[in-house]
Amino acid sequence: MRFLKGHGTENDFVLLPDPDGSLDLTPELVRALCDRRAGLGADGVLRVVPTSKVPEAAGQDATWFMDYRNADGSIAEMCGNGVRVFARYLVTEGLAAEGELRVGTRGGVKGVVVNHEDVTVDLGEAVVGEPIVIDGLPATFVDMGNPHAVVHVADVDALGELHPQRKDLNVEYVEDVEPGHLKMRVHERGVGETRSCGTGACAAVVATVLRLGHPRGSAYTVDVPGGRLVVTWWEDGHVTLTGPAVLVAEGVWIG
Repeated sequence: MRFLKGHGTENDFVLLPDPDGSLDLTPELVRALCDRRAGLGADGVLRVVPTSKVPEAAGQDATWFMDYRNADGSIAEMCGNGVRVFARYLVTEGLAAEGELRVGTRGGVKGVVVNHEDVTVDLGEAVVGEPIVIDGLPATFVDMGNPHAVVHVADVDALGELHPQRKDLNVEYVEDVEPGHLKMRVHERGVGETRSCGTGACAAVVATVLRLGHPRGSAYTVDVPGGRLVVTWWEDGHVTLTGPAVLVAEGVWIG
């Protein structure tokens, strides 16, 4: 089975080309691939499959579908860094031209712009829910196609290991660095703490704009352990995410 390895700000993925839609991507296979000692090691798996081969994507106006799985084998709706790496793969393989393209996901079709340096994705509208509590701390619930709880803290580095009690949400811990500049750590459901989370960075910016009462439309810099992302929450409610997306290896999985 052919595979590629890629990452977006060190949020890393195994990509599996499946042009005829025949790959049986079981939870056991996903866990084996993502195992960092006995497998290839990754935060998740991206199956690259034609949208026409995915019944749940019927009607989506996109040629390719990103079938995303968390490292524990569970299915996820969206992955902001993953969709950018997925788009980089399509362009590198000649399956799409550099520039604007569309990618099917369980969170709907996402518009992506691929250039030489960075990849930008429009993740659609952010949906803000009722305030919640994470381990005794107030949090903002933001749905970015997948669920997030954003907690504002004074110092993300002082938190130690991240073990939120809520395992059904992605939990972001966010520190204000200066106006328009955040620092973030994230615990992703089905994975644990990761070096970056694209939809999490978007949720962090939405929650920060609301908390500070700032107008929409300004770009925020979000520093994560794996690098730097740029996020804008636009007046129409859409959120865009920009950052690097890199392919680093390819090979054959022999199991």
